[in-house]
Parts: sequence; C-alpha cells; structure tokens
Amino acid sequence: MTRVQDNNLIPVSMALLLHVVVFASMLVAFDYSRPVPFTPLAVQATLVQEIPDTPPPPRVEPEPEPEPVIEEPEPEPDNSEELRRQAEEEQRRLDALLEQKRLEELKRKEEEDRQRREREEEERKKREEEEKERQRQEAERKRQEDIQRQREENERIRRELEAEERQAEIDAEARRLAAADSPEMAAYTFAMAQKIRRSWAVPASANEDTVCVVRVRQTRTGDVISANIVSCNGDEAVRRSVEAAVMRASPLPRPSNPDLFREDLRITLRPDLD
Repeated sequence: MTRVQDNNLIPVSMALLLHVVVFASMLVAFDYSRPVPFTPLAVQATLVQEIPDTPPPPRVEPEPEPEPVIEEPEPEPDNSEELRRQAEEEQRRLDALLEQKRLEELKRKEEEDRQRREREEEERKKREEEEKERQRQEAERKRQEDIQRQREENERIRRELEAEERQAEIDAEARRLAAADSPEMAAYTFAMAQKIRRSWAVPASANEDTVCVVRVRQTRTGDVISANIVSCNGDEAVRRSVEAAVMRASPLPRPSNPDLFREDLRITLRPDLD
C-alpha cells in the first residue's frame, strides 16, 4: 500500500513543481514600471486517478561481464633442438632419396649397358656365323670345282687309258692273228693237247671216231681255272673224263712267245687207242 501511495505522489509533485517554475519565470520577466492588467490565472491541474497497476517486473540488472582475463603468453619452448633434429631427418630422407635415385640410375645404366653388350655380342656372333657360312659356301664351291676338275681329269685319263688299252688289244689281236697260223701256235696247241691226253683216262665207251672240243680257261702261268665241254660225240662218261683230264693236266705248258698266250681257248681231243 505504501508503494502505491508513493507512486501517486510522484505526478502530483511534478505538477506542483511545474507551476512553481512557471510562476517564478513570470516574476522575473515582469515589468514593474508599467501596470499590468490583472488577469486571473487559471491553474489547470490534472488529477491522476490512482489506478492500481501491476507492479513492473523487477529490473534485472545485467550481470557485469567478467573482465577478460588476459593470459600472459607462455614462453615458447626452446625447440631449436627439435628443429635441428627434424632438419637432419629431412636431410637424411633427401639423401636417401638421392641415393635411391642414384642407385636406380646406376642400375638403369648397367641394364642398358648389359643389353647393349648382349646386342653387340649377338651381332658379333651373327657376323661370325655369316662369315663362317660364307667361308663354308666358298670352300664348298671350291671343293665342287676341284671335284669337277678331278672328274674331268679322271675322265680324260680313263679315255686315254681306254684308248691305249684298245690300241694294245688291237695290236695284241693283230699279233695273235698273225701267230695263229704260225708254226709256233701249232706247236703250243699240240703241246697242251698232248699233256691233256697223257692225263686222260679214256673210258671203254670211247672209240676212234670220238671227238671232243673242250673250253679251257687258264692263267698266264698255265694253271687251269675251268674246263667245260663245248661239243663231244661221246657219252656222258667220255665228257666227264675229258674235263677231268684237263684239270689233272694243270698247269698247262706256256708258249715260248707271250703273244701266243690265250686265257680262254678251245682244244680238240681224240682218244689215242693205239
């Protein structure tokens, strides 16, 4: 209740104070030398009816902001050793990278050198093989040429020998033909027939009309190689006896003249029944 009355007194006091101020101003400004017509003053006052009012909410004083606490910066720690260590670590890392790069470059160059040497070795071997093949072909060509020359030379010699042999045969045949009818040839043939007759065991079936022609092959020393009946009018016993007689008569007599020798000749035999 006391708070309400105090609140009503405030506007009344203010109105009274206003009137006092106005009145004092008029007194100061009034000209006392001139009469002033009297004019009754009307004072108007406004009565403020006391109206119960809800008391305003208590003023909440804002809490004073706390003064900022200025923290003194802590002294920076001495990290020069750490920086030095980090720098050394970074330098070692860079050195390791550089060393790795150097080793990789060295390895790459070594690999390139190895491949280059391999290529050079392959090319060298290829050239050597090509040179060997060329030499082989050249040697083969020369060998074939030598063979062809030797073949031609042998053919020439063979033809010459054949010509010489043919000429020798022709000459020998001419001499044999010339000697065939000579007394020396007749004597040579008679001597061989006589030796065969002495070795001939004439069978009982043979007679004075029996005539056998036997083919005799002999060596130059007179050794008989074979004896075969060419013709004979006797029986089988006579034929076999003639062939056996020729083989027993080996070696046959040799001619006094070598030109009279015959490797293959025919001898006519008749049994001597006297």
